[in-house]
Amino acid sequence: MSSVRLPYQFRAPVHTARLVLRAMTDEDVDDIHAYQSRPDVCRYLPFEPRSRDEVAEKIAKYSTALVLNGDGDFWQLAIERASDPGHVIGDVYFTIKDAANATCEIGWTLHPDHTGSGYMTEAAHAVLSIAFNELRLHRASARLDPRNQESAALCQRLGMRQEALFLEDLWFNGGWGDTAIYAILDREWAARAS
Repeated sequence: MSSVRLPYQFRAPVHTARLVLRAMTDEDVDDIHAYQSRPDVCRYLPFEPRSRDEVAEKIAKYSTALVLNGDGDFWQLAIERASDPGHVIGDVYFTIKDAANATCEIGWTLHPDHTGSGYMTEAAHAVLSIAFNELRLHRASARLDPRNQESAALCQRLGMRQEALFLEDLWFNGGWGDTAIYAILDREWAARAS
């Protein structure tokens, strides 16, 4: 087994063909609040629509969470289009689930005005490339509400397969909710890249 490369610091923005993934800053509060305050965006997320103050508080925390040392350490990265710098359209969550077993988890949120353009596929692909190629992790998973068909389709575009469906395993938005688990292994990721 290859050893996981930790600690690992997110130092500079990641550039893709159309996007920039970077640390969040105080200047992003209004852009992020624009989608995190929407009931339609939060319908499948583990939080209710957030006030501007709540978003500001989260960004203050996320902006300094840039070093992955071990289990539970995370990044919450802002996504902006390269053609529109300084304007956040979504974010990607990435965490080390279990360093000893080389596993991570990824998640995402995108402003509805920007869905359907492949932006989140591009952003998540960039983060998974770091996970497998730089951090040398073995397995990446995504946990989502199975009713969220857009996220399930994104998982499949990334090469992830559904591995589990837990029925009514969490109390969610006033009722019992289900959880779907999607995952991909390092060798599967490498095979897709080649």
